Order: sequence, then structure tokens, then C-alpha cells
Amino acid sequence: MRIAINTGGGDAPGLNAVIRAVVLSADNRGWEVFGIESGYDGLYSGDPDGVVRLTPGSVRGITHLGGTILGTTNRGNPFKVPRTLPDGTTETVDRSGDVLAGFHKRGLDALIAVGGDGSLRIAAELAKQGLKVIGVPKTIDNDLAATSVTFGFHTAVQTAAEAIGRLHSTAESHRRVMVVELMGRDAGWIALFAGLAGTADVILIPEIPYDLDKICEKVESRYDDDDGFAIVVTAEGARPVGGSGTYVEEHPREGMPRYGGVGERLAEEIEQRTGRETRSLVLGHLQRGGAPVAYDRILALRFGAAAVELAAQGHFGCMVALDPPHIHAVPLDEAVARTRRVPTDGDVVSTARALGVSFGD
Repeated sequence: MRIAINTGGGDAPGLNAVIRAVVLSADNRGWEVFGIESGYDGLYSGDPDGVVRLTPGSVRGITHLGGTILGTTNRGNPFKVPRTLPDGTTETVDRSGDVLAGFHKRGLDALIAVGGDGSLRIAAELAKQGLKVIGVPKTIDNDLAATSVTFGFHTAVQTAAEAIGRLHSTAESHRRVMVVELMGRDAGWIALFAGLAGTADVILIPEIPYDLDKICEKVESRYDDDDGFAIVVTAEGARPVGGSGTYVEEHPREGMPRYGGVGERLAEEIEQRTGRETRSLVLGHLQRGGAPVAYDRILALRFGAAAVELAAQGHFGCMVALDPPHIHAVPLDEAVARTRRVPTDGDVVSTARALGVSFGD
């Protein structure tokens, strides 16, 4: 077989490990592997180097590296490609046919698409048009419901927990309130796990709307107990009771709204209400970067090898998923049908509450 692999959406630690696993697993079967650069762009960009041959030599030593050697884009939907009109306005056009034509022109048999919910929805639509696709779940947000965990998540949590830990010393030294904003979109997994690991006093997640008065009560209790500082961790999608999220771009031309600014807003409101000196920090893309932790490396390698095994079985139109302790296949449509959000009655939330963490409710 001649199989292709691409990486789409936001980057996540572990992408290179998947690529290496696919290449080595396929090579051991005598197959050829080709990498499509920047999502699907390499298939219709007109660049002859947009699709590159991947050999064991070209993936040597990349398991521990962050990012992706193939490049990625979160604006690479072939069903909605922006085009500038003569009058200067723009419209979107469907170039999925060009993707299929470019795929078959190169004599490729199947695609392993590595991505989050957006990228896998594209893969699912291409599968309906006849493309043989196997998906691999990737997102630091951990919000794909069909798998118990996505690779990249644990590295993002580790990065965030270390940052929160470092803030304790400066918060205590200055007797400040520190508000840390973390990624996650509409799911609070990163904020919950990193906040708990970093011993935050308040953790705000989209699944539990917050009451500012409750937050300030918790902050004040920290000063009443002579601790003299407080750590507030908020997911970027956190929202007040009866209110909406905070956006940098609420109605983008393509894709989902861009969250941003909730940490700064909370810091201002907490300082106004309590009179306590408050600072905010947005960890941002640091959560996506750097070397994957061992768990994410192993999970990514398992996913990549499993994807090649499914291709060998002729099992397409599916996504590999972790159902501990096994990797299995789920239909692509099922994989992207719903977002996996934090269960508010789950044991992690219950653990945090038992330790005295406030969720602002």
C-alpha cells in the first residue's frame, strides 16, 4: 500500500511520535508512506513538494520533539477555502474535489488523518466522498468523547501545573491574588487537572458557571487564614452564572469563536471587589509546545501503530481510540458527534471539593 498521513488543527505534543509510528509500522509491512504538508494544503497548493516521501531515516529521532515535521494549520478546511474576489471581498469555495483528485493522482491508497474534532470532521466528510481514512485523535483539550484521553493533554497539564506551582512563591511574597488563564475551549479538563495538581484555591471551568461573590469569598478566606495569597485557575471558556464566555473574536470568518480575556477580566473584578492586589497570567500556546511527556509519547506511538494495523485490515472510516487498556476503532461520525466535557459529579471534581477547592458555585 501507499498511505498518506497529515496533521491538522492546532499543534500538540506527540504529533511527531505518531508520524514515526506510522512510518515504521508501514515500512515493516513493505508499504510506502507520504506526508501531506500543512493539513490538506499540500494536495492542492500547486507545490510539487507539498507531499513528501517519509522513510525510516526521515523520522529518526523525532519521537521526543514537539510540533510536527509536516506542519499544520487550523484554517485548512478544504470544504471552505477562502478566495478573494475581484472587488476585494472574499468567499469560501469547496475544494474537496481537488483534495480527492490530488490524492488519487499520486496513487495513494489511504489517509491517516491526525487531528482534533475539527480536523476529524473534515476527515469524516472526505470518507463519505470515498476517501479511505483512518483518524487519530489529537488535542490538548481532551474533548473528543470517543476516546478516554487524547495525546497532548497530559503534556499540557504538566506544563500548566509547573507554571501554577511557580506562581505560588511570587504570590506569597507579594501577598497577591494570581489568576491563571488556561486553554481548553468549551471543556475544562486542562484547568481542572492542572489546577488540582498545582494546588489552586479556585478552579473555574465552563461546565460549572461561576458566581463572582463565591470566588471573592474564597479569596478572602485565604487572607483570613493568614495565608496571605490566593491562586485562581480559570479555563478560557469559563463563564459567569447567566452570562457568556469572553472572546477575542466572537464571530470569526471560519471556525469556532476564539476565547480570550477571561483571566484579565476576573483579575480586575476580584481586585475591585476585595481590594487585594491581583495579577493575571495567560499561559497560552506554551501549553501546546515543547517535548511530550512519556505518557503522550507512548499513547501517540500506540495510536500510530494501531492506525496502520487498521489499514492492513481494510478497516476505514474510523478513528483509533483508547478504551483502557486497549486501543480500538470507532466510526468517525461517532468520534466527532459530541464534545467530551468534564462531568460535574465526577471523582476529580469531587476530590477537588473535598480538598476545599472552590468552583465559584
